[in-house]
Amino acid sequence: MATKRKPAKRKAQTPRRPRRKSSAPPPEPHIKREPVDPNEVQLVRGKGTEKSGGGSGGHYWHIEIGNKRVGNIFINIIECELYGEHPSVQIHLNKDQRGKQIGRVAYRLACEESGYDKVYAHMRKSNLASRRAAEEAGFKALDDKRIQLTMLWERRAQN
Repeated sequence: MATKRKPAKRKAQTPRRPRRKSSAPPPEPHIKREPVDPNEVQLVRGKGTEKSGGGSGGHYWHIEIGNKRVGNIFINIIECELYGEHPSVQIHLNKDQRGKQIGRVAYRLACEESGYDKVYAHMRKSNLASRRAAEEAGFKALDDKRIQLTMLWERRAQN
């Protein structure tokens, strides 16, 4: 036969102290920075890793302006149900270099230098900066009803 337990005594709750307000200034909205000259953006081939362009069929580049490294971009061969095996591009820019229109140039250069006729970009639908940069580089959004946004760049035929 089960015995009844006595209800546990609750500790008296001490009143919470009000939260201190931060002395830090509120975060600034998107900072509009001066765009760089597209001719100054260079891709310098690098080694990469298995997951960042160093694997079979992959490519990895450092993004540089002058002699300063401002980020990296790489293309991996990935597999998915909808598109099968395909090249997919990823870009990472240093925080202080974002908003300077570097991404649009780097996307285009990487796709052109990769040798692939089609390159896909997968990104969050909420990542408007990456979407805008990819569109400026020639990517088109695909309506595939997936959680992430899929975009496609296609090499233009040489006349």
